[in-house]
Amino acid sequence: MAQPAAQKISVSRLIEEKKQKKKRWNADKVIPILLLATATISMLTTIGIVLTLLFETFEFFTRVPIVEFFTSSKWYPFSAADPSYGIMPLIAGTLKVTGIATLVAVPVGLATAVYLSEYANDKARKIIKPILEVLAGVPTIVYGFFALTFVTPVLKHLFPSLEVFNALSPGTVIGIMITPMIASLSEDAMSSVPKSMREGAYALGATRLETTFKVVLPAAVSGIMASIVLALSRSIGETMIVSVAAGATPSMGWDVTSSIQTMTSYIVQVSTGDAGYGTTIYYSIYAVGMTLFICTLAMNLLAQFISRKFREEY
Repeated sequence: MAQPAAQKISVSRLIEEKKQKKKRWNADKVIPILLLATATISMLTTIGIVLTLLFETFEFFTRVPIVEFFTSSKWYPFSAADPSYGIMPLIAGTLKVTGIATLVAVPVGLATAVYLSEYANDKARKIIKPILEVLAGVPTIVYGFFALTFVTPVLKHLFPSLEVFNALSPGTVIGIMITPMIASLSEDAMSSVPKSMREGAYALGATRLETTFKVVLPAAVSGIMASIVLALSRSIGETMIVSVAAGATPSMGWDVTSSIQTMTSYIVQVSTGDAGYGTTIYYSIYAVGMTLFICTLAMNLLAQFISRKFREEY
């Protein structure tokens, strides 16, 4: 039986359209190539950064003994008579600021996460969440001037001996800055705990507070610890707040009311033109940068280890 002419034309048209499509680029083949290229660029960029740090740091250690760099308690690179390159004062300043930030951010961040996850209603959550997001999006230079012009004068009423540049003010503000990270990630970890675990605790007669601290927090401990470690890693690498409000005085003491200098603020100081290219001071910023890179890398690896080690499967 002969096919209608219209059907023959339709089949011919479909065949022709299929041939034309074959000539066009296949998106399923092109997109993976583009994604691979993007991933390769990211990987090569990381390798380039690490190699740059390694080569320039090696050049620095040809001029300054590595033992002196990591053991000396004197950091006077700009001394014309007897320069000293002991990084311990910079590490001490960084740890002081980070320790203060931890004391501020961890209690506030965890309390906020507990409230958002276990106590807040939808209306309160819609108000608090955007505020946390705004805090996370404030430029760090703004935080720096906030620490210098507002927080320091306020703290000076409590600590009359507080200097204009000190460790307490930037440490407090860095704690405020990393609080949203701890609160958000911890809240996500607590929200992922199954509702059935809470209902089981309630069925056994536990109160909401007991359920929160004896059931939910232990179950979400991997995510909470990982959020804290990542936040601390962020505080160690903070630059502008300490550059504006902490000062530029390397110090090994425990006094948080006087001027200090961190690893990042020293890099900023030298990068703004205090040292010429090819000098020992110039290469010192790469050695400090490599030390900072190793510290933050170790913190990130620790966060991943904690997340895997204590992760609960539901």
